[in-house]
Amino acid sequence: PDRRRGGARCPRSGSSDRAGLDQQPRSAAELDAKYAGRSLGIREEHIANYGPYHFPEKLIPLTILNALEGKPLPVYGAGANVRDWLFVEDHARALDAVMSRGEIGESYAIGGREERTNIAVVAAVCDALDARAPLANGRRRRSLITFVADRPGHDRRYAIDPSKIERELGWRAQESFASGLDKTIDWYLDNAWWWSPIRSGSYTGERLGLAAG
Repeated sequence: PDRRRGGARCPRSGSSDRAGLDQQPRSAAELDAKYAGRSLGIREEHIANYGPYHFPEKLIPLTILNALEGKPLPVYGAGANVRDWLFVEDHARALDAVMSRGEIGESYAIGGREERTNIAVVAAVCDALDARAPLANGRRRRSLITFVADRPGHDRRYAIDPSKIERELGWRAQESFASGLDKTIDWYLDNAWWWSPIRSGSYTGERLGLAAG
């Protein structure tokens, strides 16, 4: 299904929190802001976050780390699922705007206006890493893309209209998808101390939350 939330064009859905959780990094500050906002009667809705400290189950960090190691890059279905991507620091700035300038009782949809298919995201990661850190065997990382069976209930598209927060609170994403992805990739290249213990431990990159069968 094509689900759009927020703003005049996009009636809000009860599934918005679940959809936002699908891709986003979490921080204590973000959670504090979210629940403090609810206690004030202010609600925010958002789409797929990405950036530093993103757990490597999720699409962008998993692709970065598998690509660095020359491992297969799993893509669900045909990779046609669409997400509107928002760099995590832009999301934090939006939460600050909502908490400091938002109106009690209002709901603010936060989006980056950066819709991409999953296959386009994976291809962008591959090209960026080939330019920064080519594989020793000279293999192009796009050749590592491996299409796998789609997961149950995988929504075709998440999108959001951020016009209200842009108009009323003066917030707009500062990072394009390209610039945010560059910062994210550079962070993972520079911070193996954070992700290496995760990759070398019990978590090996599998999708969490799916029943075995």
